[in-house]
Amino acid sequence: MTELPDKGNYCLIIEVKKDINIKIGAKGYINFNKGYYVYVGSALGTLSKRIERHLSDDKKKHWHVDYLLLNKNTKINQVIYTYCTTKIECDISHHINKDSSDNIESFGCSDCNCESHLYYFNNYDDALKSSIESYEKIGYKPYKWFN
Repeated sequence: MTELPDKGNYCLIIEVKKDINIKIGAKGYINFNKGYYVYVGSALGTLSKRIERHLSDDKKKHWHVDYLLLNKNTKINQVIYTYCTTKIECDISHHINKDSSDNIESFGCSDCNCESHLYYFNNYDDALKSSIESYEKIGYKPYKWFN
């Protein structure tokens, strides 16, 4: 049996419990509506460590998503991920964008040409379904971090 590399891509499904306005580093203040956001990222270093970092409240603000995750009105409800050694986050993002009702422009995508890597959904089930299906559409097996 071949061991899977601890590298890959992930989607964080983030619950925003009420409408909030957060300062996101140099981007300034951004309004986040109550609902669910899917953040798309990659970790071609160590996937498990990156996901554990996102789940922790003990971190410095480094990426755009850190500012959102450290707000007391947000929490990660699920992480959908896949193992691979290729950066597929833009492909995943493209598919999620088709399902989403909105996005936060230029969020989490300063190193690519995507419109965004953070997408809004009214409910958890739609965010989860879109995240899982985005992997399947490009031929990858999605896994859930929490069962």
